[in-house]
Amino acid sequence: MTSPGAIESVCVYCSSSNAVAPHYFEVAAEAGRILAGRGLRLVYGGGAVGLMGELARSVHRHGGSVLGVIPEALREIEGVAYDAADEMIITRTMQERKAIMYTRADAFLVLPGGFGTLEEFMEVLTLKQLRYHHKPIALVSTRGFFDPLIGVFEHFFRQGFANPRYRSLYYLADEPADAVDYLIQAEP
Repeated sequence: MTSPGAIESVCVYCSSSNAVAPHYFEVAAEAGRILAGRGLRLVYGGGAVGLMGELARSVHRHGGSVLGVIPEALREIEGVAYDAADEMIITRTMQERKAIMYTRADAFLVLPGGFGTLEEFMEVLTLKQLRYHHKPIALVSTRGFFDPLIGVFEHFFRQGFANPRYRSLYYLADEPADAVDYLIQAEP
């Protein structure tokens, strides 16, 4: 179990797209700066593109450590992998990748992203709901990015498909600093 202040590594899920608006890149860079500044190791999907790449480069620019986990099929695509990672684990499958990221992290931070980000977040949220882990999870809802998703969750609560007490399984923040503070201080 994670106790307040005991986290050493944070798994970050975020977009690998270069096509997103500049303010999302700024948030990824800020998250990297904060993680490095607080001595937290980044565990992430090993990408050099999109918010993933910006995040990893920012962690390194600010003196932090980066663990990338990337499937072999993606590693073979030129320019996709962040070769400067302090440690890079190459997996056979996406499922193996997610399992390693999950086990190597003490907490989870979710930045804006697409289908893959949502899928990874939903998996760790569901595992926490089922008590397979007690690691803190925080979402950074830049400019309300996750508001529609939280609206779906509220619909689940109202319709009885999820217990309203499950709101406590995740934390919603507007800024990376607030999200990381939550991860560090969260009680399991």
